[in-house]
Amino acid sequence: MSDVDTVPRPDPPSDPAAPVSAVERLGEKLDAALDAVQSSAAFARSRHQTQVFQLAEALMGTTGGLDALYARADRFDEAGVFDGGPWVDPSRLQPPLVEGGLVGTGVYPVVETLSELRVLAIATGRAENPRQTAAEARRFLEEVMALNLRFLFPGGTEQERISGGPHRASHEALFALIAREIGLSNLRREVLAEIVAVSAQRPIMTDRVRRMIAMAARIPKEGPDAPVDARLERFAHAVDGPSPVARECASVRDYRARIRELTEEELAVEAEHCGAAMRDTGLVSDHHAVLLRFLVRDHARLAARALALTPVGAAELEQHLPFARTLVKVAILPSTSQAIYGLGRLIDRGLLSRREIRHGITRIIEMDLDREVRRLLLSRKQRRDGLTANAMLAAGCLAVLGQPLGIGQGHNPTCQAARGISLWAQHAPGYLLGVVISAARDGQVAVDFEGVTLRSHELGGGLARRLDPDLDPLSLVLVPHLDRLYDEMMRRVALRGEDGHKWVNPALYGRWIARGFASIFIDVAQTTVSAPDDFYRRFYATHHPAYNDGNRLMYPNPLGLCVTNSHGDWLGAHAISLQRVASDPDGELRAYFYNPNNEGRQDWGHGVRPSVTGHGEREGESSLPFHQLASRIYAFHFNPFEVGDGYAVPEDEVAEIVAAAKESWGKSFRW
Repeated sequence: MSDVDTVPRPDPPSDPAAPVSAVERLGEKLDAALDAVQSSAAFARSRHQTQVFQLAEALMGTTGGLDALYARADRFDEAGVFDGGPWVDPSRLQPPLVEGGLVGTGVYPVVETLSELRVLAIATGRAENPRQTAAEARRFLEEVMALNLRFLFPGGTEQERISGGPHRASHEALFALIAREIGLSNLRREVLAEIVAVSAQRPIMTDRVRRMIAMAARIPKEGPDAPVDARLERFAHAVDGPSPVARECASVRDYRARIRELTEEELAVEAEHCGAAMRDTGLVSDHHAVLLRFLVRDHARLAARALALTPVGAAELEQHLPFARTLVKVAILPSTSQAIYGLGRLIDRGLLSRREIRHGITRIIEMDLDREVRRLLLSRKQRRDGLTANAMLAAGCLAVLGQPLGIGQGHNPTCQAARGISLWAQHAPGYLLGVVISAARDGQVAVDFEGVTLRSHELGGGLARRLDPDLDPLSLVLVPHLDRLYDEMMRRVALRGEDGHKWVNPALYGRWIARGFASIFIDVAQTTVSAPDDFYRRFYATHHPAYNDGNRLMYPNPLGLCVTNSHGDWLGAHAISLQRVASDPDGELRAYFYNPNNEGRQDWGHGVRPSVTGHGEREGESSLPFHQLASRIYAFHFNPFEVGDGYAVPEDEVAEIVAAAKESWGKSFRW
């Protein structure tokens, strides 16, 4: 069967009776509009672009219209259709953002469609662009298809019809066209690679990977014994039926009844399978929650297997079994089943033995929540299973304390807040619970900044005026407060002539941040690079084990990162945390860091590609060779009393890092 044969045909567009002459007529008008855009002055171009978009939208709703647009896709860049907007450079496009453009409002679905057609033309050799090769364009489209299988393989449900928006039919036609032109041969592998890479980072929020697993079932299989199909099946079982009896019971209600009839030996098999699937994939099924609730009550010795605990964790569970029972009874239901993974890791960390953790979680379960917090949490509730807002927040706390590097900022510009929550979850979990209690009960968080107490509920501003709701419950409650506090502190130091993070990071994050600070920029506006040799030597003298007198990182170190695209071009600044510096299994010195984006596989250009597996990474870590990370940072903290011998770093190594910076993100700055 060919790739073309396996592509489902989309529903007819909205006007199936439109005559062919309508496409021809609209096509002629579009040609004239493209000519007008190309010949217009820059200041007048937007008016002609609008006409192009209007005609393109009309063609998208007409039979044969998409093919007519694709036939002209080689003209889009030449004419300047995307000039002045974020689509102008195809090398800067990001596959995860395509869906948002397609289902957006206004002109966004039209421009996104034209952009995909332009990239398709590059991938097939019908068009050329100096910023993107045909191979790069093909890889981009393959990832876009892997992330948007619902358009390629529509289920035809009412939910999909409604969520698809007014351009649903044209979206499906677009993806059918892409599949027809570049084929599906790599798609199943692409989906598996995406699932493996995302799940390896152990994110707390797993909706994205679950959608990919569900949609992968719609892609034609490679064969009865294909390794790709077997691995995809393992992920599917992890979320739908990780154990023998669970696979027989699609309904968790039926599963609850069945496990009550099982023998001790059969329950042990269920617990082993659930624990193994969770340990292997980081994903948890609804059945797992039903089983764990039953085991902690009536078969406690099997609960450690279901939680995939280490021997140390099993001893911890046995010592604090009554409190663990309370946690499971209150916070673990099918709708919060993913929190089981966090609970298991929390127990393995020995946190149940800490009094402030037990008391903090107990207060979160029992306290009266602020009205807005309660409303916010319940608005995220997806099922009617008796789950309270307090229980949702408690489950969120279990997840964060068990997975400090699984916290993500989602689509929000709040990497600073996510970085703080991660640090506290690792090294000050009691403090974190106290801050959560203040935010959830009192509707405020207070921070002392240079002799002044700042209270979040008295502040406006913030980088995220309206949070996208793709956050874990704890972050959903806490991030708005941290965001406003961070923004206010940065405002207060804006005129000091140095990077404000020098003062803000220690104040926001607390005593775990060293007071020494280095920045490669000479001005607060970050336009001029100063003394890069000294900057990199200081980074080596404080972080490289060969030059820092053997001083290890005690706490995650906030780094300012220069984010670049696959060509190494500057995209913006980003906050990450350096977790540790160590040799990987092959003996190469690597920097292991936490990226709040929960996505550590970006191609940053010039061979700099962070990895998330295969180089000794722990759950949630990304890593790079030490010198490569050095070439992409612009600021870091250090202990001024623990500075080693920066002068000893070889000249050629420093020169290599400076050159790598200059040739990539540094092209946007004065040196």
